[in-house]
Amino acid sequence: MRLTDYDIDTRYAAKVVSNEGLTDTDAEDEVCEIVLDVADDGISYKVGQIVGVLVPGPHEFGQPWHHRLYSIADVPAVNEHGHSRITIVVRRCDYVDEYSGERFRGVSSNYLCDRRPGDPVTLTGPFGQPFSVPANRSANLFMIGLGTGIAPFRGLVKRIYEHEKNWQGKVRLLYGARSGLELLYMNDRRDDFSKYYDEETFEAIKALSPRPNWADPIAWDYAIEDRVEEIVALLDDPNTYVYVAGVRQIASMLDQLFSSQFGPLAWDKRKQQLVADGRWVELLY
Repeated sequence: MRLTDYDIDTRYAAKVVSNEGLTDTDAEDEVCEIVLDVADDGISYKVGQIVGVLVPGPHEFGQPWHHRLYSIADVPAVNEHGHSRITIVVRRCDYVDEYSGERFRGVSSNYLCDRRPGDPVTLTGPFGQPFSVPANRSANLFMIGLGTGIAPFRGLVKRIYEHEKNWQGKVRLLYGARSGLELLYMNDRRDDFSKYYDEETFEAIKALSPRPNWADPIAWDYAIEDRVEEIVALLDDPNTYVYVAGVRQIASMLDQLFSSQFGPLAWDKRKQQLVADGRWVELLY
């Protein structure tokens, strides 16, 4: 589904409750956690859904709105007025035009990272719920995230251990980053996942670039080389659900990684079966 396929005619007014930086001041990337109150009484949100943000224009090509999608990054709540309160995570972005070499600021990310408490935000959605909690509490969850792709898993893991209770299946989070400072929720300022480390079923596996100051790819192979048997066993288990989130390039990186373990033809067949069974779900942007 393309971004242009999403409905932007149905809109909801929201207001910024808080905007907190998650990364250290000397980190290469700035990442903000933004909490929003939604004014509409009839709208509700679920873990794993995404919302759209409409940035008012006019923009470069005359569009009145700039539309981008963000994952709900925490278990949705209700404020004192009975309205929905949601959390999104935004990485401040810019990009370089491949033809001119000119650098441009990302429209939506800079708009949101500059929002302050009380500022209005126009939302669309919510759309989809790709990462559902399996009804069977003995199911295994293998979550793979890159960059801000970790955001939807934050809400999912919180729901499993704080709302579902007594989870018996394995919960594994494989998370890729270029540097330790990019490990959202795992740095000194915001270590969200550490509260689940005492759960016997939970474990986070970090994958870093071998040379974080270089433009090297994420070292997925190094991260899993000591865990190959466990990961292969998870992928072989018919009770395992694989959830993937992050930038679109992560799909080809994972295909290369798992093809090297299973063989290209065997991996292609295995992945097709996981997708057909509804046990391989991707949320890519």
